[in-house]
Amino acid sequence: MRFSMERPAQRACARVLTIMLGGAFLGSCGGGGSGGATAASPVTPSAAPAAQQAAAASVVLPLEVPAALAQEPFNTARNLVVPPGFGVRVWARVNKARFMALAPNGDVLVSVPSEGKIVLLRERAGDTPQAFDYATGLRGPHDMVFHAINGVTYLYVAETNRVTRSVYQPNETATGARETVVADLPDSSLAELGGTYGHELKNIALSPDHKLYVSVASACNACAEDTVSDPVRGAIYQYSADGKERGLYARGLRNAEGLDFIPGTNILWVTVNNRDEIKVAVNGDVDGDGTNDYGKTLPAYVDEYPPELFTSVRNGGDYGWPFCNSAPNATMSNLDVMADFDLNRDGTALNCAAVDRSAKGIRAHSAPLGFSFLQASAAPAAYRSGAAVAQHGCWNCTSLSAGYKVSYFPFDAAGNAGAEYDLVTGFVTDPAARTVWGRPVDVIPDARGNLLISDDYANAIYQLYPR
Repeated sequence: MRFSMERPAQRACARVLTIMLGGAFLGSCGGGGSGGATAASPVTPSAAPAAQQAAAASVVLPLEVPAALAQEPFNTARNLVVPPGFGVRVWARVNKARFMALAPNGDVLVSVPSEGKIVLLRERAGDTPQAFDYATGLRGPHDMVFHAINGVTYLYVAETNRVTRSVYQPNETATGARETVVADLPDSSLAELGGTYGHELKNIALSPDHKLYVSVASACNACAEDTVSDPVRGAIYQYSADGKERGLYARGLRNAEGLDFIPGTNILWVTVNNRDEIKVAVNGDVDGDGTNDYGKTLPAYVDEYPPELFTSVRNGGDYGWPFCNSAPNATMSNLDVMADFDLNRDGTALNCAAVDRSAKGIRAHSAPLGFSFLQASAAPAAYRSGAAVAQHGCWNCTSLSAGYKVSYFPFDAAGNAGAEYDLVTGFVTDPAARTVWGRPVDVIPDARGNLLISDDYANAIYQLYPR
């Protein structure tokens, strides 16, 4: 390939692009059982092998399915790939299951935005979990966070147009009275959007110092209008826990779906779904036909650009969208940044050299959604120093090779993320034929050392358990 580039970031981009389009995509860019009706016995966290080492998914296992949960797609035998020392089962069925939250008593809440409700799942010995409609009549409920303030535990719920909270009562199966904490968040009812807001579902987090963070995602793929709206879209806002004292915390984050704090710190991390249909932003013959492809939309380029983001977020940060796009590099760390062809070709809309760089990248269009830090969890000790990330998967790529899995990022003691590796795969049976039976949405640790994974395509909650 021939490239004519002026900035170091473009040179790095070209090197990685050469490798990817040459057919050798870098690997770094890839992406206690509870009592149930399956054969596996319950395992408590203390029973997990003490010498177990963190390992990537490498063992193909039949997905365990209780007879009561064996409806489609589980009326056919399914396999998943998991790390050594784990089993995996269908734990519950929830239609269009999205985000989850673990209640103080071990119950699991599951949001169902398409039905305007939250489902509560409660374990039963020797049976599948009992399900309750915990809250109904909500507007697109998505993310949920339990948070204690001065001895009172609240459940915060993010709807498309507001954030509410209620006082949590131990062992309740229905929500108490809900108060609106943040009102008038933008959604598809906003007149200026004409009834269309593709990323209107909201995600939230609460910090140890009792600050509420709300992600207001973009209303478009890439547009300047979101950067001057009120509130700014493609941004994260910070409030006091009671919804007052609003401030713009960070911007340039197209669609921050996952938000979580490294346990015991006020360091916020997010997963971000980046833009689609990007145009070639470097001078050069990308597809090998002898012509300059600068400014063209090429499927092979779009498949790998721009990477999704997994990064810490600072107060006052600007991460570039929609004027600057991240580019992959060999380690998928401290990502390079390039000016967007359509919105910032001459660099005058935003100086891309000055924007915040993402700590880590995930393969483009993997669609990372929910994630959880495991440091303060009951997960096996070998995995208790990092984050598990659910990747929903690419829907418009040339093949289903990006996402459709749960991955893991180890963290060091200083809070730096290491190289990503797979934790659960196997939801895609033929990437080229676009054959898929499941799409992970969220992953959380439960109280017994397992990881729960929601799937809004197979309408299921899986349990990855140590054995």
